[in-house]
Amino acid sequence: MDLIWWVVVIAGCLALAGCVGLALLLREPVDPDELRPLANTRRLTRLPEYVRAMRRRIMAAVVAVTMLTVAFAAAVFAAARPTGLPSSPRTTQAAAAEDIMVCVGGPVTDPTVSATLRYFADRVAAFGTERIGLTSANRRVVPLTRDYQYAAGQFAAAAADDAARPLVSPVSYVDYAATVTDVLALCLTGFPSFDEPSAQRRSLIYVGPETLPAAGRSTPLFTAERLRELAHDADVQVNAVTSGTDEGTVAALTRSTGGRWLSSVDVAAQLTEIRNHPPQAGASGAAADTRSPETPGIAVLVALLALAVLWWWPVVMRR
Repeated sequence: MDLIWWVVVIAGCLALAGCVGLALLLREPVDPDELRPLANTRRLTRLPEYVRAMRRRIMAAVVAVTMLTVAFAAAVFAAARPTGLPSSPRTTQAAAAEDIMVCVGGPVTDPTVSATLRYFADRVAAFGTERIGLTSANRRVVPLTRDYQYAAGQFAAAAADDAARPLVSPVSYVDYAATVTDVLALCLTGFPSFDEPSAQRRSLIYVGPETLPAAGRSTPLFTAERLRELAHDADVQVNAVTSGTDEGTVAALTRSTGGRWLSSVDVAAQLTEIRNHPPQAGASGAAADTRSPETPGIAVLVALLALAVLWWWPVVMRR
């Protein structure tokens, strides 16, 4: 438990101490000469009726002072914006934020790839709560980020085939060549905690060929079935814009994850179609339960209860 504004608590304590001090200092002294002498006062104060009346008066004063102090302290505590206390969740219909991983399986010379990079370079700045990333065949070009200026610059540099920031690292292997399933697996692992579902909606957009030219030179690291398990375990919606057929591995993966497979005829229109149908905000699309970081509920409830007791106590005392 912590307080965001400790200065409110300090000011409240000083105000309470000032009120007590003023009450003590401004109390008028009683002049004995002004008191009216009474006879048989000891006999009067021993009467049961007088004892009961004094007891009720003292009790009422103690309850009033206690409840006012509790209400004041609870109000100051709530105004200081406490965090970390128990609170009830609130149901909201707002969709959860989205993670978007752009997965590139072809070179920049591929018209589909270059058009995709330019598309996101132009539109990233208009994002609101989304995180976006970019993964190529062997490089995490842009890890998931909300730094839209940085992401737009990286997409633009990749589209321009900047030699200082290449889309694909110039790495060659003796007995291995990347396959589409391996590239998709690399893209899937770009989501934080990719092996389990997340509160963030996850969308993967693959652009490139259905099969890579050098795929026949080696055995893929990931089979189509294993790739499907990874996507389902991470709750990722896979979409694709390719020039292949809708009977390949990529098309089958998009269908199994609720995504879209689209041909690369008009790349901008196809990407807009994909972005207009993001993943649901949960397995059933139901509203999400959220908790506020500030938890003043208990303090406000205590203050209201103290005021209620302060109002109700005189009613009880009259009976």
